[in-house]
Amino acid sequence: CLTHHGSFHLTIHSLPILAPNGKHKVWLKPTSEMPFLYGNAVLKARLGRITEDINAGDGVVYSMSNIPLGFGIATKSTQDVRKSDPQVMVVIHQGDIGEYLRIKGEL
Repeated sequence: CLTHHGSFHLTIHSLPILAPNGKHKVWLKPTSEMPFLYGNAVLKARLGRITEDINAGDGVVYSMSNIPLGFGIATKSTQDVRKSDPQVMVVIHQGDIGEYLRIKGEL
């Protein structure tokens, strides 16, 4: 969808289409899935895996069982993430599969 400023904004409805073809992925530890699904950013300590070629600005977020959970924006490249402190934010939350349930009353 387009924002009122004319920017393109992916909604979670595009996740089933984009996730299988996404090159840049992060996988969350099982204990980190719920915080992400409630709209929180991802810290390095919460990552299970990360693809090798992520650049800042990339990312589809998965569970460790390869279920796509949502979209995020990587704040660092893979190499920078590996050098970072465990409490550094590595993915900014953009959208998740829990959004529909949270906004259901507004629809």
